[in-house]
Amino acid sequence: MNHTTYPPHLLSIAGTDPSGGAGQMADVKTFSALGAYSTSVITAVLAQNTQGVQKIHALPGDMIKAQLESVFEDISIDAVKIGMIADRETALIVKQALDYYQPRFVVLDPVMVAKSGDMLVDQAGLEAVRDILVPLADVITPNLPEAAALLGTTPPHDKQAMAAMLPALKQLGPANILLKGGHLQGAESPDVMLVEGKIEWLSAPRVETPNLHGSGCTLASAIAALLPQRATTGEAMRDAKAFMTEALLASARLGVGKGKGPAHHFWSWW
Repeated sequence: MNHTTYPPHLLSIAGTDPSGGAGQMADVKTFSALGAYSTSVITAVLAQNTQGVQKIHALPGDMIKAQLESVFEDISIDAVKIGMIADRETALIVKQALDYYQPRFVVLDPVMVAKSGDMLVDQAGLEAVRDILVPLADVITPNLPEAAALLGTTPPHDKQAMAAMLPALKQLGPANILLKGGHLQGAESPDVMLVEGKIEWLSAPRVETPNLHGSGCTLASAIAALLPQRATTGEAMRDAKAFMTEALLASARLGVGKGKGPAHHFWSWW
């Protein structure tokens, strides 16, 4: 078989979700739904469900390092999606692996707060992601509270203030940015991307659903899955946004959990 016929090989570096809607589980489902082969490195084991996070156990650094080496030494990775990074040690271990193995694309979702409102990292973890991993990313995908946390400011309340965050986010070092505006009010759900110095708004009708568990993980992993399959970063972002919208529209078909349910990653397959 010629190597050009292979699906892209993706790596998720993230925490777990035993309820199946966020973290590693969302990444694996999204990669698979979008025609990519999924590998994974677990950074933390979480007890969580659609109602909240009950307990977090960060894995020891040597175990994370061993997982990364196991994947990279054996499998050619086309794109990496980074989710939950609990502490500075983990951030440094991930950076060392990315610097050494040089995957083509790196997408960073700066996970800080679960949809339930539970904090997933402390201030030291936030600073580690900002200072160590953001500069390595081809794309970062913060929502408005996450962007505000990265910049040490307050979340914006309109599109003008949202767009005004882009220069400061760019100064943190990422190549490209998708700033998610789902926290704004209104009939539209506006995201704004800064790609190769150009700003473009991506808007879609707001999906009225409580099923937002893992939506940030899903969008970031969709971008990672599509980057090796699309001609440009902008095209990958646009198609990922469209995938996310359909996954939310179909989410009620799953009937999972008593709280904020997951998106339907396989909406086009089932």
